[in-house]
Amino acid sequence: MKEKVAEIFDREASAIKEIPITDAYENITNIIYRQVHELKGKLITSGMGKAGQIANNIATTFSSTGTPAVFLHPSEAQHGDLGILQENDILLAISNSGKTREILELIDLKENLFPGLPVVVITGNANSPLAVKADHFITTGSPAEVCPLGLTPTTSTTVFTAIGDALVVLMMEKIGFTPEDYSLRHHGGYLGVKSREKSSRGSIQK
Repeated sequence: MKEKVAEIFDREASAIKEIPITDAYENITNIIYRQVHELKGKLITSGMGKAGQIANNIATTFSSTGTPAVFLHPSEAQHGDLGILQENDILLAISNSGKTREILELIDLKENLFPGLPVVVITGNANSPLAVKADHFITTGSPAEVCPLGLTPTTSTTVFTAIGDALVVLMMEKIGFTPEDYSLRHHGGYLGVKSREKSSRGSIQK
C-alpha cells in the first residue's frame, strides 16, 4: 500500500513538473492586471464539475490576495447569474477537454452581453474549441489521470490547482501585495493573526 501511495504521488508530481511553461503566463497575468487593477473590473472564473471546484478555489485565492474575483457557475449563468458580468471584467474558464458544452455556451452568452470581453483558458487540449475561442490559453500538458479507470479528474485537477497558484503568485508580485494587505482581507483565524504579526514586524523595521 505504501508503495502504491508513493507511486500516485510521484505521478502527480511528475505531471506538475511537465506542465508546459510558455509566454501565456506573462500574457495572462498582464491582461488580468489591466482589466482588474487598471480598468477596475474583476476576474470571473468558471468551470463545470471538478474543474468548477478548482475555478472557485482560484477565485477565492485571487480575492484574498488583492485581485477581486468571483466564481460563476456556467449553468446558473444561463438562468440570470450572467448578470454579474461587467464590461471591464475578464473571464477565466477551465476545462480539461476544452469541449465542455456549458463553458462553450457561457462564452457565447458572454459575447452577446459584452462583445470583446477578454477570455483566458486553462485546458488539457490546446486544439480544442475552447482554446480556439480564448484570447490566451494555458495548456496543462494533458497528463494521464491517476484514477485506475483513467476517468476521474485527479491528476488534471492537481495541475489545474498548480497553474492557478502560479497565476496568483505572479499577480501578487506584480501588485506588490504585502502582509498588511493580506491582513486587511483575511482577518480571522491563524492566517489573520500571522499576517498581522508580519505586518507589525515590517512597520517596526521601517
